[in-house]
Amino acid sequence: MWPRLAKQVGVELEELAQLISAHSALLERCPHEAPNAIESSALAAMLHSFYTGIENSFKRIAVEVDGGLPTGANWHRQLLDAMPKPAPDRPAVISADTHRKLVGYLSFRHLFRHAYTFHLRWEKMATLVLECEDVLQNLQTELQQFLRGGGPPVAGDATRA
Repeated sequence: MWPRLAKQVGVELEELAQLISAHSALLERCPHEAPNAIESSALAAMLHSFYTGIENSFKRIAVEVDGGLPTGANWHRQLLDAMPKPAPDRPAVISADTHRKLVGYLSFRHLFRHAYTFHLRWEKMATLVLECEDVLQNLQTELQQFLRGGGPPVAGDATRA
């Protein structure tokens, strides 16, 4: 439906997969043992890059399809909040569930940009780290569905999955 956009989003998804792959050894250990301070810093940087890559896709959709980015001090949140809603020239991009999860990543990215890494606590990061692979997989599915001309899968609608 949008060949140029599909290519751009595809590149971002590949980069996100590479990001996860680069941290896979650390990600595999996290469910079993808390990371040390250096590992936590690495994971925090990964989470920052993770959401930045996701937001890059949303920015491309906003520019290419919606006609531009939101403006103002909270444009990052406005951009994210626009993605689960249909717009005049497009269906919803992501599901409400994916949106809910991504709010946590956006909030963490803001914290990461404004805090020293030694202030970060594993307890606050753990869910984001432990769910990032699943979130990416769901996001890939929803973005591919969107780029084929449909919206994200709707809960309980097996025909759209």
